[in-house]
Amino acid sequence: MRKGIFPGMEHLMMPWIGKTMKHIDLFIASKLAEKGINLTRQQMILMKILFHDGPLPQNDLAFLTDRDKTSLTRLLGTMEKKNLVARIASQEDKRVNMVHLTKHGEKTLTELMPLFMEIVMTMQKGISEEEQKVVIGVMKQIQENIKNNSDSCSSNK
Repeated sequence: MRKGIFPGMEHLMMPWIGKTMKHIDLFIASKLAEKGINLTRQQMILMKILFHDGPLPQNDLAFLTDRDKTSLTRLLGTMEKKNLVARIASQEDKRVNMVHLTKHGEKTLTELMPLFMEIVMTMQKGISEEEQKVVIGVMKQIQENIKNNSDSCSSNK
């Protein structure tokens, strides 16, 4: 491995956030696999959104999950095969697909919540409530910085 290309990167947050997200994805996948659950973190997130806010137009779901339309279509196709979601043409506009969480999807999500909370608590073990608040505050600030920068970039076009 070549050293020195990006000196000091180990002292910046960005690589740590990226590595941590990768570890989180792998950890969740392994814990789900241990229980014989064939779901990804992305599928769980989508189900959670639909549970709380659904049914939603497919385009809105792409925006909310920060996915391009093609990858969301693939993800929904996989989830339809598992009978977790259903795409149904809107009554108002037949060109719009409304994405619904199926009864099986609701049941699956409800059954997964205790395991998911166990996973979250394992990841947060040894981190005080105050430290958690600091991390959340830092993440919110990063998101705000990105949003503010994105807004100024898009208005310059």
